[in-house]
Amino acid sequence: MRPTPGQPLNIVGAGLAGSLLALLLARRGFAVTLYDRGADPRSAVAAAGRSINLALAARGIRALERAGVLQDIKPHLIAMRGRMVHDRSGQCALQPYGQKAGEVIYSVGRAALNVSLLESAARHLEVNLKFGHTCLAASLDADVLTFRDLASGLTYETRLTSTIATDGAGSSVRGSLAAAHAVSVREALLEHDYKELTLPAQQNRHALEPHALHIWPRGDFMLIALPNTDGSFTATLFLPRTGRASFDALTTPARIEEFFVREFPDAAGLMPDLVAEFTRHPRGLLGTVHSAPWHVAGRVLLLGDAAHAIVPFHGQGMNAAFEDCLVFDDLVDEHDEWASLFEDFERRRRPNAEAIAQMSLENYVEMRDTVLDPTFKRHQELALELERRFPDRFIPRYSMVMFHPEISYAEALRRGGVQAGIVAEIDHYPERAAALIHERLPPLR
Repeated sequence: MRPTPGQPLNIVGAGLAGSLLALLLARRGFAVTLYDRGADPRSAVAAAGRSINLALAARGIRALERAGVLQDIKPHLIAMRGRMVHDRSGQCALQPYGQKAGEVIYSVGRAALNVSLLESAARHLEVNLKFGHTCLAASLDADVLTFRDLASGLTYETRLTSTIATDGAGSSVRGSLAAAHAVSVREALLEHDYKELTLPAQQNRHALEPHALHIWPRGDFMLIALPNTDGSFTATLFLPRTGRASFDALTTPARIEEFFVREFPDAAGLMPDLVAEFTRHPRGLLGTVHSAPWHVAGRVLLLGDAAHAIVPFHGQGMNAAFEDCLVFDDLVDEHDEWASLFEDFERRRRPNAEAIAQMSLENYVEMRDTVLDPTFKRHQELALELERRFPDRFIPRYSMVMFHPEISYAEALRRGGVQAGIVAEIDHYPERAAALIHERLPPLR
């Protein structure tokens, strides 16, 4: 079937990727029905303890600009200039993300961002929003999607072709395709879980420096905190499931309090509801989803976390999903049928999804452990100096990922590996810097 304006299209999952994609396609004139099992976030209260904060970077910003919603979202953003690293004594030091004025990332609340996107999508007559509609199955044989309307309890069917699944890491659409052996899925879970907590505002102000992502690295685990516009911070503890320092070991209020006072003394003093929140909030799983293929002919496509969920340690899950939406929107003009569009989308995005999945895992080790290593700090300074001296050839890998959407994730991974080798050599032989840079790094386009 040819992608043409006015054609009906299902999007399952009205989270960030689904609502942005619905908006982009509605602007093209597609008749989009956007389904979600949850309540309408425009009138619902955000659930506590479930990934409330996100980091918005250049790739996501570019997609929001395309959709024409960035100005609506700006009031919800707080710029973060770098990592504020806290040691056990309570001393802290800022490690800047970049060295140029605009090289910052932005803390944004998931609920506020989702609401802004849905409000923009709802202004288009081409978008039909259906909340409280749970997708039960996607049947390839019958070419139908089966839903249950939670308000009435009734089950109904609608045509599967064409459907885009943006229903997250636990995608029900992907599950149905896997059960039908149309796709294969592997979920690689970390041995660490997470739990979200709160550092409340003090006298309506942030208790810590607001323009930084705060991090308490402790080797095998860490605590982070991102600022909110109301003066609070959303903190997230990443901790092994089992072992001496683990979630399974924190079974009583006394153990919880003792652990935080010992490991994060300056944060613990700013968390008056620590024990109650820790006990009440759920533990979340962390892992990477590998699925193949992402599409079945022109009938159904997996996009965003439904296709390639990643761990959150590079702050790129949302940004990668938004970039998916942007690439999909670009490809609509290049194809005469959904089948070729879906196939081309996967061909272009899969190498980048695999690259950012790898870099996100690597960044977890860096955040919880390597940031305290003197060699890491020295190499970081060397990389910034090389960027200053050779700006057309050398950009630190983190900067390529976060601030340069014109450089693909796959290229950032490849080029970053070359650069790491150069930095390691220059650490011992600084006089070889210019020769190594010109020999191994062609100019950036």
